[in-house]
Amino acid sequence: AGFTPDEADALRRAMAAWKRKGDMIYRFGARIIDGMVARGYSRDFAERCFEQIKGFSEYGFPESHAASFAILVYASAWLKRHHPAAFAAALINSQPMGFYQPAQIVRDARDHGVEVRPVDVNFSAWDCTLEPTEVPRPEGVEQPEAEPARWGEGGPALRLGLRMVDGLGRQQGELIARLVDERRRSGGGPVRTVEELWKAGPVQTRALRTLAAADAFASMGLDRQRAIWAVRSLRDQRLPLFDHLQSQSEHTHENRPQNRPESRQENSQDPEVDLPRRPDAWQVLQDYRTTGLSLRRHPVSFIRDKLDARGVSHASSLLDEAACPNGTHTSVAGIVLIRQRPGTASGVVFITLEDETGVANLVVWPKVFERYRSIARLSRVLLASGKVERQGAVVHLHAARLEPLDGLIRDLRQPSRDFH
Repeated sequence: AGFTPDEADALRRAMAAWKRKGDMIYRFGARIIDGMVARGYSRDFAERCFEQIKGFSEYGFPESHAASFAILVYASAWLKRHHPAAFAAALINSQPMGFYQPAQIVRDARDHGVEVRPVDVNFSAWDCTLEPTEVPRPEGVEQPEAEPARWGEGGPALRLGLRMVDGLGRQQGELIARLVDERRRSGGGPVRTVEELWKAGPVQTRALRTLAAADAFASMGLDRQRAIWAVRSLRDQRLPLFDHLQSQSEHTHENRPQNRPESRQENSQDPEVDLPRRPDAWQVLQDYRTTGLSLRRHPVSFIRDKLDARGVSHASSLLDEAACPNGTHTSVAGIVLIRQRPGTASGVVFITLEDETGVANLVVWPKVFERYRSIARLSRVLLASGKVERQGAVVHLHAARLEPLDGLIRDLRQPSRDFH
């Protein structure tokens, strides 16, 4: 019909928007028919072509999408069933995408038997990777050095990548992973100290501080606080004179007679510092602050005694029909993962909460949402009370009352995914 590329794209959009703007397709009718006639096609043939285009716009576009989505869902379900670690790694490496954040992807992987290992400079690449799990061997049988690593019965472990560390740029992350890999390949083994990593290449001290805060030096025997302490004296400006003096001191230390006592000046290591131990709740919140998740405990677990005292149920109890039959009034609490307000839901808001046992799906009707508007929109930790609705395996809690619990879990940096 002689359409320009822009006109053809406008026709495509009109076909895709047949539900919202049903008359738009008719605006192209005369343009298509007259254009085809001008190029030698019969008017009857041109009109029949346009009728086919109208027919396709009514069912063909959504039907073709349904077919492609069905293939994607089947392939995704198969991968998750048979290769859960690889599936989780691929989802995290493709972030940001979809409804769920890495914390929920990791949580689901662990629930399905995947061993998840933390970010560590000696083992993590930039992306999340798979690592072999230990395979038990008969007693007295040694594994040959040439034998390749094998997956255990539970499949490979998921190693979280440096991309998980908030504030660590990709350039520095990939540089650190490459330096560690080159050291291993050359026979140097893992990096033993933060200073060794700093000397290996142009690694910025800011990146090292970020990794220390993320507790990424555990393989060096350093917890979060000691790693932060170890980085404190490093500077981006290199001082070759002091490097030379330190190398000389190390050489003297290596060649000192064994019966000679070590003097304080010859010891290049910092004196042992007795750092106070931080509580577990602080460690978990720091995990969330730096990587968006924690492999230790769930934040809600630290306030469970307060929730129990108020009769608040675990999210997992909603799945137990005997404990929570249809129509039961109950309360649940958790971190807000998702808020959805679909345009086709007549103002209904759907909220997903997560506690240490699982997730709970809330239905918030318009009147309830308006009554608790600021709480429903802004709270990161939420308590909801209402009535349980069961439809087979699908369980919702129709919220009648919402209460913010942000004050019980302070400094939690876990933004929800909001779709409205």
